[in-house]
Amino acid sequence: MPHKIIFATQRYQYLKNKVLALAPQWEKGIIDIRDFPDGEHYHCIQSNVADKEVILIGGTIDDKETLELFDIAHGCIQQGAISLSIVIPFFGYSTMERAVKEGEIVKAKTRALLFSALPKTDSGNRIMLIDLHVDGITYYFEGGIRPVHLYAKDLVKEAALELANGRSFVLASTDAGRAKWVESLANDLHVPAAFVFKRRISGDETHITAISADVKDKPVIIYDDMIRTGGSLIHAAQAYIDAGASEISVITTHGIFAGNGFNKIKNCGIIKKVICTDTHPNALAINDSLLEVKSVDKIIVNCFS
Repeated sequence: MPHKIIFATQRYQYLKNKVLALAPQWEKGIIDIRDFPDGEHYHCIQSNVADKEVILIGGTIDDKETLELFDIAHGCIQQGAISLSIVIPFFGYSTMERAVKEGEIVKAKTRALLFSALPKTDSGNRIMLIDLHVDGITYYFEGGIRPVHLYAKDLVKEAALELANGRSFVLASTDAGRAKWVESLANDLHVPAAFVFKRRISGDETHITAISADVKDKPVIIYDDMIRTGGSLIHAAQAYIDAGASEISVITTHGIFAGNGFNKIKNCGIIKKVICTDTHPNALAINDSLLEVKSVDKIIVNCFS
């Protein structure tokens, strides 16, 4: 069996180290990375990757990170990697998966095409994505790259049971768009599911018109695949409180917390606890008892066992 070696972009070194702790038999890949004063970036793969299975972790969380991920991937192929598996814990632009207005660029598609352009290794290229916002994004990849959608469902279920602490609860979503996913989780957990109906008033304003289930005097655990600014989450949480929920906790796979998002959630005063994973580095920068971060390291390692 070929030898495995693992690399990561600068922003995802933390996840590489966690994965290596679970799979110490894998080789730790070394890259020299430097930034020049003019804004250009230098990368040099110092480990020997010839005839090895390369695992590369990085997100498309911004344009710099995306290009760094592409550059390292291409470099590993040039240096003779026998196979390449790119692990993208959070796929950026995943909400831009279709054009709504004339002329809009579908960035989820263009990012997929970028990685599809990588030369093919002898044993093939894979791209592994965790809890995509839209399942159909996997079909945007073309050519010699094989997309694999990994689900953090078991991790989410464990988090829900931890929050419930033996009590009955309602598993809820922030809107009807995530209802099927939340209903599937709720069925596995043998608990009722709930979601809110929203009416859009303008481009950035919605009004909650109804809730699909009885939440009165019950703990509600909201699941959403990602939290960006927290606005939709807070509105949904308030709706469940107004409907009589005894408390609100939150689980999300991707804790982005853009801008002042986390502080907004904390300051709203109605959310008891937030659990997210470490698919986005922003979550690790927050040191607050309201937030608990769980790792997707086992999900990644299990893909190669």
